[in-house]
Amino acid sequence: MSFTVPANLEGEIDELISHYPVKRAASLMVLHAIQEHFGWISQEAVEWTARKLDLQPINVYELVTFYPMLRQEPMGKYQIKVCRTLSCALGGAYELHQHFCGKLGLDAHKHGPQTTQDGKFTVEFIECLASCGTAPVMMCNDDFYEGVSHAKADEILGGCK
Repeated sequence: MSFTVPANLEGEIDELISHYPVKRAASLMVLHAIQEHFGWISQEAVEWTARKLDLQPINVYELVTFYPMLRQEPMGKYQIKVCRTLSCALGGAYELHQHFCGKLGLDAHKHGPQTTQDGKFTVEFIECLASCGTAPVMMCNDDFYEGVSHAKADEILGGCK
């Protein structure tokens, strides 16, 4: 597979790098720019980033594997993130996650993000969304939802066109 960064993205990345005293300091910003454009960070993108920043690929890979917001696989058009920290777990987050997985034909017991075969939805547990008093909470892409019932979950899915 050939990985090519479009000229406009490379220009944006060069601009980002210029704001840092050393190239390595721009690593996260470069990875965010790549993920914003491609939707995820492939192994080829890791290697390209390493060359761009005069680093070894492992120096970039350790960031991609450490930060949960950096994706190593393609995600669905709609990313459903269910909070699983204590308040949400007690408020029904696991049942909510299971409901989404059941509706979308995914395995509720599988670890990590799962994407439907059509690439439309990705469902995953995430850590605290900072609304413990309104559990269970979730996000669908950038939209935040509190006190999500199964009926509300169905409404959210129905709104994804």
